[in-house]
Amino acid sequence: MLKKRKLLIEKFKKYIMLFIGSIFTAVGLEEFLVPNQIIDGGIVGISIMASHLTSMPLSIFLVLLNLPFIYLGYTQIGKTFAISTIFSIFSLAYWVSIFHPISEVTRDPFLSAVFGGIIIGIGVGLIIRYGGSLDGTEIVAIILDKKTGFSIGEIVMFFNIFILASAGFIFSWDKAMYSLVAYFIAFKVIDITIEGLDESKGILIVSDNPDEIADALMARLGRGVTILHGEGGYSGDYKKILYSVLTRLEIAKLKAIVKEKDENAFITITDVHDAMGGRVKKKAIH
Repeated sequence: MLKKRKLLIEKFKKYIMLFIGSIFTAVGLEEFLVPNQIIDGGIVGISIMASHLTSMPLSIFLVLLNLPFIYLGYTQIGKTFAISTIFSIFSLAYWVSIFHPISEVTRDPFLSAVFGGIIIGIGVGLIIRYGGSLDGTEIVAIILDKKTGFSIGEIVMFFNIFILASAGFIFSWDKAMYSLVAYFIAFKVIDITIEGLDESKGILIVSDNPDEIADALMARLGRGVTILHGEGGYSGDYKKILYSVLTRLEIAKLKAIVKEKDENAFITITDVHDAMGGRVKKKAIH
């Protein structure tokens, strides 16, 4: 019963965040990009250009152009992903129609590209983080990634080169370049939104005093530590290797702790895109 309740709360939270993400994206589009004839990448960008050429509402194109890709996502990726994507796209279409009558915040195209890109990046980042999508090209990229040697990012970039270039013919080349600025900013903000500002770091420590260092990390940083068993490649000696995940703000303290316990310890630090759990209750330090 408790587990079922927890799952319902998690699902409710997920759809709330998808809803909030669609609001952010709609604000970025209707208050910054669209009034200044700046486009975003993917199906959203195509929808903006189609709306401009036909004078039909943007919300209609956002739904219609994404429908084939939603079906593709349902058959190739899964039902849960498809439902989240449908919810996100219809929410975006609704909020775009709500925000459309409101006048734009600024007529400066550069400010529009910068702030529109930031706001859209937050919105799209939240939607991706919670399992949805607003862009059919991303669904195609996920599927092609499994069948080709290209990454998802490379495939999406390939599509967007043509989409952003089209803005030069439909609006102007200045607008196309502003669109590129907005897309680049949104791309970076999406990464920050998905991964968070607390960048996680994976730490490997090889030391002659592994137990002392592990105890200190758990007590003073409140972090879980995994002990791996290894062997020196040159000496053949048995080694205990410590692995933990910290935020970048804890790295300096980690180095101080390790140096205190073993000045000759070997440490490697790598980026970690996502991490869950691993924190333990801190002990009292005297």
